[in-house]
Amino acid sequence: MILDNLNETQKEAVLNTDGPMLILAGAGSGKTRVLTTKIAYLIQFKNVNPLNILAITFTNKAANEMKTRVENMLGINSSLIQISTFHSFGLKIIKNNCEKLGFKSNFTIIDADDSLSIIKKIIKDMNLDPKEISPKTIRNRISSAKNELMTPEKLEKYINNEMDEIVVNVYKKYQNKLITNNSLDFDDLLMLPIKLFDENPSILEYYQEKFKYILIDEYQDTNRVQYILTKKLSAKYKNICVVGDPDQSIYGFRGSNYRNILNFENDYKNTKIVVLEQNYRSTKNILNAANDVIKNNKERKEKNLWTNNTKGDLIKYKRCNDEKEEAKYVVDNIKKLIKNNEPLEEICVLYRTNAQSRNIEEALLKENIPYKVVGSFYFYNRKEIKDLISYLKLIYNTNDDISLERIINVPKRGIGLKTLENLTTKASESNDSIFNTIESGKELEFKKLILDLKESSDKITLTELVDLILDKTGIKKELEIENTIESISRLENLEEFKSITKNFENTYGIVSLEEFLDEISLVSDMEEHKNQTDVVTLMTIHSAKGLEFNNVFIVGLEEGIFPHSMCLYSDSEIEEERRLCYVAITRAKKNLSIINAKRRLLYGQDQFNPPSRFISEISDEYLDKDETNIIKNKFNRKSIINKNNINEDEEYTLGEKVMHDKYGEGVIIGIESSFLTIAFKFPHGIVKIMKGHKSLKKVCKEI
Repeated sequence: MILDNLNETQKEAVLNTDGPMLILAGAGSGKTRVLTTKIAYLIQFKNVNPLNILAITFTNKAANEMKTRVENMLGINSSLIQISTFHSFGLKIIKNNCEKLGFKSNFTIIDADDSLSIIKKIIKDMNLDPKEISPKTIRNRISSAKNELMTPEKLEKYINNEMDEIVVNVYKKYQNKLITNNSLDFDDLLMLPIKLFDENPSILEYYQEKFKYILIDEYQDTNRVQYILTKKLSAKYKNICVVGDPDQSIYGFRGSNYRNILNFENDYKNTKIVVLEQNYRSTKNILNAANDVIKNNKERKEKNLWTNNTKGDLIKYKRCNDEKEEAKYVVDNIKKLIKNNEPLEEICVLYRTNAQSRNIEEALLKENIPYKVVGSFYFYNRKEIKDLISYLKLIYNTNDDISLERIINVPKRGIGLKTLENLTTKASESNDSIFNTIESGKELEFKKLILDLKESSDKITLTELVDLILDKTGIKKELEIENTIESISRLENLEEFKSITKNFENTYGIVSLEEFLDEISLVSDMEEHKNQTDVVTLMTIHSAKGLEFNNVFIVGLEEGIFPHSMCLYSDSEIEEERRLCYVAITRAKKNLSIINAKRRLLYGQDQFNPPSRFISEISDEYLDKDETNIIKNKFNRKSIINKNNINEDEEYTLGEKVMHDKYGEGVIIGIESSFLTIAFKFPHGIVKIMKGHKSLKKVCKEI
């Protein structure tokens, strides 16, 4: 009976139990059902002891869901089966063998913040400047090394520069500190079991005997250490079944390697391959569009999703004039869905970067439509934005103690809590503000900085003031030095804040800081609908994996935004962006809308972005295009042409790399009669530049 709800291909995946198996499971093809049914089938019909089964997933939520489904099918206690995440499984192995790894049984596991604190202290003890040597960067380098199974001694062989040497030295001291403290970090939970197996073959054999049947979900998201652990455990019996979809591998920036699934049949001879192509989620038009996009990737396993669902509506494609019209279009269509009694929880807006959410949020707030932002904070509630606003408030009103206390040590200036407590007490006793109480020390440097910014604020625009704050305070430099996914996202959000000031300047002319702060407080203080479940969902596409909605809007489908400008320089990164687009499209069950803008104010800069290449990859037969009412760009080319600055004989080709005096290195993504469309690195994005302009030079290819 447990097979009754499966299609023929799913049954094939369940019934083949011995030897290596690769299940290529397309989006919405019922892979979780197949995995749980396979576990139940092994126990009920193949008489496999539940204790001999290991099932690995990537989240605790997915593990709990699998346990519940198996219990419902068999009526047994699923705790007998090892169904867990990689890290939970690694922890169990370490707990059972901690002495052999040099740890006492009462070891503790430190979190990311604890890890960072240790590294900060080591950097301080080494007399290194944390402003120049980012503790977060060091932590991320150590984490990456551990996930590549690189000990400090192994990493030492690859030192190429001074920074590499610092990383290795901090890594050594960090590991010694963990051992002294009888502590492990999160990465040790995967690295140490492999060390244990390498040094104790008998222990490895014990676990190989214990887990004769191994099932792994989302195999395309495994990194090197997870791949090695899996390979060692399955080496004896080779009863390993992996499930995944290389077309949904979108976490390369976290270290996952989709080639693990592409190369599975090379690692395990006589692999049985089953392809799950029947989709139960989406309409035919949505699936056909997804297939159209993903088939352009070269590094993939061939499969073509199909469905018995209805053909459904065409995918709506709207090209707007600008980001404001884009947001209005989305919200107007959400209002239509609400009018037709569509639950808000079945509506989702997807975007490539967090900074894009702001215009959608403001448009929803104006219409009083409740929403939630998944995987991030509301734009005005993000720490970096609140810090920036606090700087603006303190510049406007130096008596604002709340803002001062928030930013006096942002970025770190060595002003401790004790100093701040003393200042607060002194201010209270003299019935004055903290700012006026400051007379000496590092806090006096901060006071002078604010006074300098205050003096400048009367002479420059709001946007220029924001730029000045980011530079003079060191906020921008700190995030650039850190150079992580998180810091780049924060930097993008801060740059996007300049779009807000620019809009004020464009709307009102020269706007005073007072008027700007009054206006912005009305938006940032509005109700956030935190506790409501029936709300519109806003999220990045990376956060949307595994989810589904009746109605999906994908915004910002433009070159330089999606695909992201940082990915335009690499074929492999473009392929990951295309997989991300495939994931976005396949989140939609009934209705899908894709939207972009001809002109966009993003990161405080006007961008004229060509439509995303992914749109052109979708056949017109699946699209309902609306490109009407596009206002033609009124940019007067003749007015800025200076013949002395132009070399009219210069020739260019698509994809060619160039160097610009102001924007740095870029790649040509569009060629018109007089202009080149060039994608530059963050924060410049897409820029149109005159052909042959003296500011532009070709990058010579290496011989």
